Amino acid sequence: MNALTQDLSGPDAVDLATASLAAARRLASGATIWCAAPVRAGLANQMAGALTARTHDGGPSISAEAVDDPVLDGLRAHAHSGDVVALFAGAGEPAVTGLRQRAAAWGLLTIWIVQGPRPEAGAADFVLSLGDMTGTSAEEQLLMLTETVADQLVEHLKDPGLVAFSESGCDDEVCITCSDEGRLGEVVLAHPDSRAQVRTVAGLEIVDTTLVGDTQPGDLVLIHAGSVISLVEEEAR
Repeated sequence: MNALTQDLSGPDAVDLATASLAAARRLASGATIWCAAPVRAGLANQMAGALTARTHDGGPSISAEAVDDPVLDGLRAHAHSGDVVALFAGAGEPAVTGLRQRAAAWGLLTIWIVQGPRPEAGAADFVLSLGDMTGTSAEEQLLMLTETVADQLVEHLKDPGLVAFSESGCDDEVCITCSDEGRLGEVVLAHPDSRAQVRTVAGLEIVDTTLVGDTQPGDLVLIHAGSVISLVEEEAR
């Protein structure tokens, strides 16, 4: 048990436990954890290394890779629906702005690691805070936290019954959850005949854009019954 683990208690410990379990459930289904630290060069690789290093011979493995800056471009190119993003960044950094919306459209689970004040609720699926450990740098704390997460992931993955869980709320042919509000998607390719190819949690699909008119690649849209019902206003970058 490292010093950071001993320092975690109360809400921090609960956040860590719930985030680790959610990530383990994704990993059990073949997901990759994408690590990003846009303002500290090299830390993303160290995070990914700390996660994969906890894989033991004959035991469960953790698939983790670093994503380069700009983070959104890297995730767009490489991440798949069901993957996990572990982001170490400050609240005002460009890498964070808009990630929640894009991650929701792409089907990614977001774990945001911060130092200092916690961001507002809903900024990510899970927020983990680095403690105030005198004499320990933020980089050292981050790697200790990553190692702690890795240990919890391995323990969770050893229990198939624990991680055999579907996070999808849309198993039925008609989804009650999204039937009124629609699904979030990102336009990949706009067609001239009032159609567009969009990326959603379910993958790529063709939708009708008659109701909203012209769309552009990168636009966030709300989809219902095979049609785009509105454009989604993006967070300021």
